[in-house]
Amino acid sequence: MSSENKTGGVASWDPAAPGMHTLDDKALASFLAAAQAVESDPKGFGLTQSDVTALAALASDAAPWKLRAASMDSTELVSLIRLFTLAEDRLSGWQAGAKSPVIAMARVLRERGEFPQELLSWIKANTSNKFLPYGSLIDRL
Repeated sequence: MSSENKTGGVASWDPAAPGMHTLDDKALASFLAAAQAVESDPKGFGLTQSDVTALAALASDAAPWKLRAASMDSTELVSLIRLFTLAEDRLSGWQAGAKSPVIAMARVLRERGEFPQELLSWIKANTSNKFLPYGSLIDRL
């Protein structure tokens, strides 16, 4: 979201602007489409540069995903975990560290008893984020 500065005409980005951190149906659909493109487009996930930039705030923050993940299908969560695990190393602005959506999604799957054991090995083999999939020890205490 940008606004025009009345004195100088310079556009500025306001991270607190409405919609910037909202995981609405449109954003979720974009993430799910990108998750489906992981195999066919492992570098860009079918996203334009504009999409990558627009979705970066939601890709690098677990907060919007905590509630949404609970209502999602486990198959979708696994697909999104794979997307976010790979995208963090491949897409600019999607680096999340201990705030990765993967952590929230993995927690939901573990609570359901539906976290595939092979997914743990896959995550560790495909990320440089030391917090995946469990998060920060401090956050877990």
